[in-house]
Amino acid sequence: MKQHSRRPKVVLTHRVHAPILELLSESCEVVANQSDSSLPASEVRRRAAEADGLMVFMPDRVDAELLDSCPNLKVVAGALKGNDNIDVEACTERGIWLTRVEDLLTEPTAELAVGLLIGLARNITAGDRRVRSNFAGWRPTLYGSTLVGSTIGIVGAGNLGRAVARMLRGFAPELLYFDPEPLSAADEALLDIRRADLSDLLERSDAVVVCAPLSAETVHLLDRNRLESIRPGALLVNVGRGSVVDESAVIELLRAGQLGGFAADVFEFEDLSRPDRPAGISAELLAMQDRTLFTPHLGSAVAATRLKIEEHAATAILQALAGHEPHGAVNRPCGVGSAGTPTAL
Repeated sequence: MKQHSRRPKVVLTHRVHAPILELLSESCEVVANQSDSSLPASEVRRRAAEADGLMVFMPDRVDAELLDSCPNLKVVAGALKGNDNIDVEACTERGIWLTRVEDLLTEPTAELAVGLLIGLARNITAGDRRVRSNFAGWRPTLYGSTLVGSTIGIVGAGNLGRAVARMLRGFAPELLYFDPEPLSAADEALLDIRRADLSDLLERSDAVVVCAPLSAETVHLLDRNRLESIRPGALLVNVGRGSVVDESAVIELLRAGQLGGFAADVFEFEDLSRPDRPAGISAELLAMQDRTLFTPHLGSAVAATRLKIEEHAATAILQALAGHEPHGAVNRPCGVGSAGTPTAL
């Protein structure tokens, strides 16, 4: 009797759009999580024990322990841009492809950064609360600041930082950036932006937008010592990674009035690569409603964008399972040749 080959098993840790389930189900057995909640790590391990492919998201931690419990795994596809929550070396050593989505998140996140900056500068949430609470008409209150003609510093000049700079140009600001890798002279001219060291940027900027990824070098890059040098009353916006900014220092500087306001779409407690990360957002920080503006990691939360991100990750899984190098590969797994096909071991 003819034996039927096993369909590869693909596990999805978070909810995806229906077309993605249909795409993967054409050739794979799909184990999905269509709830709004993250699965406990133990449940992810249980579901992925026989998985050939795994699609992961920002709240997931992929480490050696998880990988060792998935002996059939060939590819981990991240529906994300920053992969600091995934052990790249562990994937590589075990012959597992790791992929991520590089560019699809950039423009939506930059757009949100500008929105957070405007919201903070113009007291939009405080104004909304005022209107909803027995509004009696205009009063001379809630005076804020403007982006027009201001000095804005951008920390991190990768794809995201450059996109933020492009979107801010319409406000005619003086733009500064800090990054260990300088932009080309052509890019600096195109963006009308000038490189500065971090202390100079903080001292001169009316607003600072953090676009830096998380690494060993950028954890608390903006710590208390550095933030104390920020221009009095300046605004700080973080859309990079939460742990690039020391949130405890932000609380102290907001309390002291040195920092004029803080907006964020990312938070320290989200950074699973940090064993010492806080358990959540400080209650004191959350209580500072008139000087803070927070969003729940909405950087890529544009419906059409999310579908493209999921499609990219699903396609990478199918490519890897077919023996090809997947799009967005971060690594070259041990045992895989230059053409993307397994080498003889």
